[in-house]
Amino acid sequence: MGGKDRTEMDGKEMDRKKADRKEDGKKEMDGTGIQGYFREMMEIGLPVTLQCIFQASYGLVDQLMVGRLGTVSIAGSGLGAKFSGLAMVTVSSVAAVASILVAQYHGAGEEEGKSRSFFYCLYIGLLVMLLFLLPSVLVPEKIMGIYSTDLETVALAGKYLRIVGASFLPMTVTLMVSAYLRSSGRSKPPMYAGLLSMGVNIFLNYIFIFGKIGMPVMGLMGAGYGTLAARSVECAVLVAVMVYYKRRRVVYLVLPGSLDMGFLGKISVIVLPILLDEFSWSIGENIYAAVYGRMGTAALAATVLLNPLMGMFIGMFQGVSSAAGVMVGKRLGRNEREEARKVSKYLMKVGFAGSVAVAALLFVLAGQYVRLFDIEPEVAGLAQYLVYALALVIFAKILNMILAGGILRSGGNTKYTFAIDCIGTWVFGVPLAYLGAFVWRLPVYWVYFILSQEEVVRLLIAGCVFGREGWMRNLTENSQAEK
Repeated sequence: MGGKDRTEMDGKEMDRKKADRKEDGKKEMDGTGIQGYFREMMEIGLPVTLQCIFQASYGLVDQLMVGRLGTVSIAGSGLGAKFSGLAMVTVSSVAAVASILVAQYHGAGEEEGKSRSFFYCLYIGLLVMLLFLLPSVLVPEKIMGIYSTDLETVALAGKYLRIVGASFLPMTVTLMVSAYLRSSGRSKPPMYAGLLSMGVNIFLNYIFIFGKIGMPVMGLMGAGYGTLAARSVECAVLVAVMVYYKRRRVVYLVLPGSLDMGFLGKISVIVLPILLDEFSWSIGENIYAAVYGRMGTAALAATVLLNPLMGMFIGMFQGVSSAAGVMVGKRLGRNEREEARKVSKYLMKVGFAGSVAVAALLFVLAGQYVRLFDIEPEVAGLAQYLVYALALVIFAKILNMILAGGILRSGGNTKYTFAIDCIGTWVFGVPLAYLGAFVWRLPVYWVYFILSQEEVVRLLIAGCVFGREGWMRNLTENSQAEK
């Protein structure tokens, strides 16, 4: 081969390599490739993570301050928080559907679909919220009596729940607006609103619980009023942001003029399984709380102290889960199935690496965390072993949240996750909790560790589902065909 031909080939090869480098750079800007995935994950997930940490701080701040009031107050706040958590998780399931739909319509560039998804899910969320608001305000003591037989704890928890229950309305609006903004690529406003809310909660808790700045000493009720005020402030800020964006035409929001039964049916197919899923899972979690409550006030108080720590660390990866839903959902909305699978695998690797680091941190900090609270030695000892148990199973909790809670749901086929969670909770978790507590009569930390094996079962099943392609669906195809 002549020198000229070789020179020409070398030139072509250089041009090809330049083109490849250019394409790689383009991929990174478009959110593909390792660097692009990381950048996109941080842009979406970091604000969500911070917001979740702020939300989890409610429980931690409450427990740090309420912990100085005694074991009964700790147990009472924990019982009230369990039912409040049931409401939040159930309404969050509707917000998750809004996030799925908005993400896919955002990926397809359909503003009208985003608007309809938001308002329909908001209406459904408000209806679901009423199912929890009314009993919380009208018959809170009867609800708390399900969890414990200690009359003093039940009475205190009932008063606390009546106050916190009033916050369910602003909480619902906050969840829906946050889902819309995050899935539209605007995750910072919810983060800033959460930061402000955390500050309000800490300040008001301090003056209400302990009676500062001329306020009367309210004890546990003060923590309830602090939560109500903080959630109301967060909601008001986010609603103001949405109004501002609409006036500036940053977002397209139009109230549906009439009920679109076809679109409602489309949402219902997605929302019903996920609603039943989260409700079923939350019922299981509340059964666990009832089991702990019947193991004694000390055991219950120890598990209550575990909850804010778990919420804080798992909240760190909620951003990865939310990013997974948005990132994968956008790609499915553009029919980029292979790219959706690639980004899914990357996010699961991030979750696994992070869970190992968190587990190590929990082992190291368990003793220091327990010493933050002014509690009896018996409660402190149980709580420390519970932290160790959490460290052993947190990898499964985090990976489930990313894989089942984010990736598999992004395609809208929520029947998969419903089945997975039902098997985990009702076939494994609840029976193991009963056996551990009342048949084998194990300490509370062993009961917690054994029933948490349901997370491992869920992860194995979710991994099998991910290996197939049935979960990958483009939810915008019908609306695109109509055009």
